[in-house]
Amino acid sequence: MSLRVIQVSDIHFGGENRIATEAALVQFAALEPDLLIVAGDLTRDGATPEFEAAQAWLERVQRPQLIVPGNHDTPYLGPGEILERLLHPWRRYRHRFGTEDDAAWTGADAAAFTLNTARGAQLRWNWSKGAVSGAQVFRLRQRLGSVADTAVRIVVCHHPLIEITGGPMTARVRGGTLAAETLVQARADLVLSGHIHTPFVAAYPFGDGKTVAVGSGTLSVRERGAPPSFNLIEVEGADIRVTAFALERTRFQVWRSWAFERRRSTGI
Repeated sequence: MSLRVIQVSDIHFGGENRIATEAALVQFAALEPDLLIVAGDLTRDGATPEFEAAQAWLERVQRPQLIVPGNHDTPYLGPGEILERLLHPWRRYRHRFGTEDDAAWTGADAAAFTLNTARGAQLRWNWSKGAVSGAQVFRLRQRLGSVADTAVRIVVCHHPLIEITGGPMTARVRGGTLAAETLVQARADLVLSGHIHTPFVAAYPFGDGKTVAVGSGTLSVRERGAPPSFNLIEVEGADIRVTAFALERTRFQVWRSWAFERRRSTGI
């Protein structure tokens, strides 16, 4: 089987790097992916004009897309915004991109599912951190279990479910470790995320070690020690390669790459 996926996150329209967003569209067209995955934070403040800009940009990609929101994709500023954030945190997102949780894409030999780790409000001071409920984990495990044994299983969320060593910031996902362990048991191959604005590849330290977390960088001006970037994920049989493309002046160039094997099944 063969699969090409582009993974992008943290575009933060309203604070996007305009050179990066335009150059990315050119590179996307050249790479011809089977699927574009957006791992959250399409906007900076969850404002309506920012969502409109994100929607217009994604319409130019003209490829199948799977999108999950991030913590910035709820209304952020002003008394009226806070009220909407508390009562209808995903209304603006849903109006343009569909369901905020449990979306899916299915290809000939692959399936991808979204897991919304962002929350409009939480019982802790920092609402930007992630959370996963038991109901979400149960539902996702059921969906992964329905996929053919030979298919590539992909999960997309915004926050890394477990902390990344040396990362520029934390996600502190409540329920994240249990979710990660469950995804290993459900034989997920890849768990794609964003949030920390720098690319990474790290196998979960559970089970057979074949469930791999992959983070993408940002296309915004909010850099955290890494240039604007996105990932290309290529699967050929049992081999997976992740390539991070970084902005160099006005175009994207290969920056880093990782290669590893996915777990074996009888059909590979």
